[in-house]
Parts: sequence; structure tokens; C-alpha cells
Amino acid sequence: MEINIYTIPTCPWCTKLKEWLKKKKASFIEHDLTESDHARDEMIGKSDQLATPVTIFKYDDEKEEIVIVGFDEKELEAAFKG
Repeated sequence: MEINIYTIPTCPWCTKLKEWLKKKKASFIEHDLTESDHARDEMIGKSDQLATPVTIFKYDDEKEEIVIVGFDEKELEAAFKG
């Protein structure tokens, strides 16, 4: 499973998300939207949202991705378990 998160430094929910993922001992790729227009465009294309954080779970054996906007622990937990 690959986890990509789209964040901005001033977002408290982004910080909560990173803490939650670290608690789960999950490896993830962080895309800071203040540093990359490409990452921002990619996030908008996948989520149709401008809000952060956005988390994308991609499973090794599936083409489908799970996109979660915001910090919803129940949704994150379900996606994390796959």
C-alpha cells in the first residue's frame, strides 16, 4: 500500500493526520502544497477539493485509490486496514 498526503504547514488537521500515520507506523509520502504547484494540481485532480489534508491510499493489488478529504479517523482507519 502506498499512502500520499497533501498538506500545508499551517493546517492543524494536516499535523493531526501526520501524527496519526506515525502512530500507526505507516510510511507515507508528503506533498507540501506551498512548495509544489504540480502537487496542488494533482490533489485537485484526484479529490476535486482545495481543502487539506487529502490522503490517498493506493493498494498494490488494485487500480482503485481511496481518497479522503480532511481528517476523519473512522474513514482513515477503514482505508488503512484495506
